[in-house]
Amino acid sequence: MLKKLPPALKNFYSVTAILFLLWMIFLDSNDLISRFKMSSKRSSLDKEKEFYQQKIADVEKDRSELLTNKELLEKFAREKYLMKKESEDLFIIQDKD
Repeated sequence: MLKKLPPALKNFYSVTAILFLLWMIFLDSNDLISRFKMSSKRSSLDKEKEFYQQKIADVEKDRSELLTNKELLEKFAREKYLMKKESEDLFIIQDKD
């Protein structure tokens, strides 16, 4: 039976190397499949992080504008929170979806 095996499989070091590679690819806790899944999850989390950092930058920009410009603050309050002066009437127009 040993005579039918190729010479590379008769060598102790090559058999050990093949077993080591199989172990690292499929059986280890840090196998290639798990590493690929973690890599794809990390890339999606990085994209999500960039999205939220952009949102934070937009909110900080709006905040600084609102704190420095009284007219913009009034416009924001009127549009966002439907605030009005006592002498005004407020009409809300909504589009039909």
